Amino acid sequence: MLSEIDQSQQQTDSTIRTSGGRGILFVVSSPSGGGKGTLIRRVLNKVRNLSYSVSFTTRAPRSGEVDGREYFFVNTEKFEEMVGAQEFLEWAHVHGKLYGTAHRQVVREISGGRDIILEVDVQGAASVKSLVEDAVSIFILPPSFETLRERLLARGTDSSDELALRLRNAPDELQHYSNFQYVIINDDVDEAAEQLASIVCAERARLSRQEPRVKQRVDAFTARDLGESD
Repeated sequence: MLSEIDQSQQQTDSTIRTSGGRGILFVVSSPSGGGKGTLIRRVLNKVRNLSYSVSFTTRAPRSGEVDGREYFFVNTEKFEEMVGAQEFLEWAHVHGKLYGTAHRQVVREISGGRDIILEVDVQGAASVKSLVEDAVSIFILPPSFETLRERLLARGTDSSDELALRLRNAPDELQHYSNFQYVIINDDVDEAAEQLASIVCAERARLSRQEPRVKQRVDAFTARDLGESD
């Protein structure tokens, strides 16, 4: 049974290449309550041409969450069927529930040249980074354990047992920060959101991601110069 598995499971046998004119996959991770969801929502409202990968989960919806917007909420049986059909890019057992990233949506977006942002736990981030070439990994670091605990309490969506489990898992999740390319300390939500948006813009400007387009423009300059010299 899937409920007995605590490690991420890779569901593809080949890497997905995102360079050479294809879209960029941004992988954002943090402990539960680290604020990654809030930061991602702000960036989606600020940065153009950036989509969001809606994950699947077996946990119940929280107050205000909408199926298909925050998550696709499914039961364990449906989730297991999707695993068997290899519909996930990655999936993991996290805090007693199952979470998975749909392979089809990610491939569709980046194959179409569109950038997409993925919100996952550290298990899922490790799986995605092993499968997606040039994926950009970003870790959101809460400023302190006390702040993390206050945020989870303020959220008011977890039972006492669930809250204790999330807090107990947080120190281990934090140890994975060094596996990420970027780390944002989320002690000021406005500043942290600006940093996340800046990372997206900076990665889009990398020469390796846009070299064919750059070369085309440089060649046009060269052709114009040669024409004028004649």
